[in-house]
Amino acid sequence: MKRNKKAFSVSEMPDFKEQILQWIQPFGVCSFLDNHLYNLPHHSVDCLVAAGALQVINGADTAAAIDAFYQTEKDWLFGHFSYEYNTPQNCRTQQKHPAGFSDAFFFRPDHILLISGKELLIESYSRDPDAIFNEISAIRIKEGRLQSIQCSPRTNKESYLQTIQHLLNHIQQGDCYEINFCQEFFAENIELDPITTYRQLTQLSPNPFACYYKENNAHLLCASPERWLKKEGKELLSQPIKGTLKRDLNNVDQDNRLRDQLTNSLKDKSENVMVVDLVRNDLSHVCRAGSVIVSELFGIYSFPQVHQMISTIKGELLPENGMTEIISASFPMGSMTGAPKKRVMELIRQYEPIERGVFSGAVGYIKPNQDFDFNVVIRSILYNDSTKYLSYLVGSGITIYSDPEQEYQECLLKAKAIEGVLGN
Repeated sequence: MKRNKKAFSVSEMPDFKEQILQWIQPFGVCSFLDNHLYNLPHHSVDCLVAAGALQVINGADTAAAIDAFYQTEKDWLFGHFSYEYNTPQNCRTQQKHPAGFSDAFFFRPDHILLISGKELLIESYSRDPDAIFNEISAIRIKEGRLQSIQCSPRTNKESYLQTIQHLLNHIQQGDCYEINFCQEFFAENIELDPITTYRQLTQLSPNPFACYYKENNAHLLCASPERWLKKEGKELLSQPIKGTLKRDLNNVDQDNRLRDQLTNSLKDKSENVMVVDLVRNDLSHVCRAGSVIVSELFGIYSFPQVHQMISTIKGELLPENGMTEIISASFPMGSMTGAPKKRVMELIRQYEPIERGVFSGAVGYIKPNQDFDFNVVIRSILYNDSTKYLSYLVGSGITIYSDPEQEYQECLLKAKAIEGVLGN
């Protein structure tokens, strides 16, 4: 069984991405992955869309089921791993996140749309590509109305500052070196147009690993700048972000000074190198001995809202290792946990009152040849259209250099684009 394929020019369609977004909305399961034309090192695709689930893989053994799928099939899979996927059930003491995403969920899509420059490639098992293209072309963009949504912190500021002090005490006692601590802001009984909200979020904060992703009633509106893990041939590549500083887009000189400030920040370099070492260790478990290298350390990259410090780690994957071994060795990603990983994940469960769910997890795709690319789910809105629950989480890396008030302000900075979209 093969998909019908056809390429189309979209040079005369200025709104074709928005039209595709609107076209996939009725599907119960879909994924819209967009890099917003960032031409960064290790670029994969401009925009990749999947809609309609012919087959679903989920549950506690999702990684093993993916490996089993590729023993007999050569096809695309799209989906996610939630942060808690690798956490044993008997350790899960926090409240389950109400957004409603599965611990892991992958689907074999009926329809795939690949955008490269001004060309759109449509592949479909069940439909004629011409018919799909004509439907998309006929769509008129609906400008949805955005309401003002006031989110409440699950943890008030005083409690947050006290928790950061507790975590600093753990660091001083040698329990850990760095820990990523997150807090949630939420609203209930919310009517939301997910597509319009996603469009607004990515207009305000376009980022290279953005996605609109839907698992039945659960919607993820993600403006992530971070890649978790990419496989291309034998190479595994991870690009953790640690180090964030605001931008000043109204003053070029001041913006450059802020960029230099991040470049020279001992606190951020300390945070970044600890995660780099953790990722090197993770990859060493599945890569050829001696092949794991740091190809870029402390790279500074500028995004619409912030400057970020990004490092790149590579290794040569051993041929006997599949998704089961990769997930076991490296998930959840070090940039969202800290070091040492096992202990900080225990502390996260102790001090964060609610599970993270798909936040701090990864959304991405696997190609028929088993190459893949996954983001880190940050800078995201989570929404369930059945329970009407809306949520976003933000966090920062706590090290011995951390000041609780500054960590709180970093969280607010990371939430700036989301709060802007929500009308605050």
